[in-house]
Amino acid sequence: MTRTEYRWLLPSAMADPELPGDRNRTRRTVRDWAVDITVFLCSALFGLLVLAAIEADDTTADAVVFVDSVIGAAACCALWLRRRWPVGLAVGLTVVSIVEPVAAGALLVALFSLAVHRPFKPVAIVGAGALAVTPLQPILRPDPATSFVASSIIGLLLVLLVLSWGMVVRSRRQLVLTLRERARRAEAEAELRAEQAQRLAREAIAREMHDVLAHRLTLLSVHAGALEFRPDAPTAEIARAAGVIRDSAHEALQDLREIIGVLRGPGETGEGERPQPTLATLDALIDESRRAGMKVTVDQRVAAPADAPAATGRTVYRIAQECLTNARKHAPGTEVTVTVTGGPGEGLTIEVANPAPTEPFERVPGSGQGLIGLTERANLAGGRLEHGPTADGGFVVRARLPWPAAA
Repeated sequence: MTRTEYRWLLPSAMADPELPGDRNRTRRTVRDWAVDITVFLCSALFGLLVLAAIEADDTTADAVVFVDSVIGAAACCALWLRRRWPVGLAVGLTVVSIVEPVAAGALLVALFSLAVHRPFKPVAIVGAGALAVTPLQPILRPDPATSFVASSIIGLLLVLLVLSWGMVVRSRRQLVLTLRERARRAEAEAELRAEQAQRLAREAIAREMHDVLAHRLTLLSVHAGALEFRPDAPTAEIARAAGVIRDSAHEALQDLREIIGVLRGPGETGEGERPQPTLATLDALIDESRRAGMKVTVDQRVAAPADAPAATGRTVYRIAQECLTNARKHAPGTEVTVTVTGGPGEGLTIEVANPAPTEPFERVPGSGQGLIGLTERANLAGGRLEHGPTADGGFVVRARLPWPAAA
């Protein structure tokens, strides 16, 4: 997972100006039915009040009152379509309300629904049209009890009020949707990070198991092979090889127990933690390889190996361990040279080299994953590792690791 994948993106509600439910929904919820019935009754009540005021005017003909009643009822019934076609309904009721004051209540509800269910651009266009035609109604259908100016101001304020209210409701819904989206993203991000941490931990354990067990098991393979191909060897040599096999098997089990121990939770084992290898324990590794029959030459130029950082010293130890294992598998009988130089402030350098093998041998199977693991280990430690064949057919591994200067 890259850093770009983890960054916060704009929620879909902000990238897409329309909210879920803005478009047609095949089925209404209980809440939708309750809201639709409420707005229908409110607009019908508003229309009845206006119709009562029209009937109170003796100059209004009965036919006009009848037409107003029919159109007002039709406008209220049309509100059931406000979720499906809010723009068309608002435009139609705006035109009708120019000559029909009974439809004013339905128009206000339609404008409110438009502001809730559509983005700003169509709301602004339809709202501007409604504001523009509002003064026309007092001209065509004047109210004897109210002046033209008062009627126009009241109409404009009502239109602005319902539009503003609808946009506030929409903004609140967008905010809620944004918070929910961010919560889902945060939860998904936490799960991805947990999975990544588990994967990295498994990879680290796998590298550690390879570095530790490959060294021990190679000793077992070499000495077991020697016993197989030289059954007539002297008794002392057979006993020494058997002792190395026994010690290597014991150490392999101990190292495996140590690595598996990190997978257990606290309190699941009563065994204490074994000390991790450091630069100061490199000599013990060399002595172990010599007892196994390897020819190893050491050039140690670090004045105080015990003062090296623990992580750096452990990395140097693992590099030397893997290189000795590879030399034992792929160049048996050759003399391996281990050179360690450096100090605080100048870094730590380790070089392991061996010449080409001079005698035929049976290769121990290997896939080269050890060098890949060493390169990654050196990179994680802030250094770099180089490896490759030499001109004389040998092989060299060279790593440089940081060693900060003493404060």
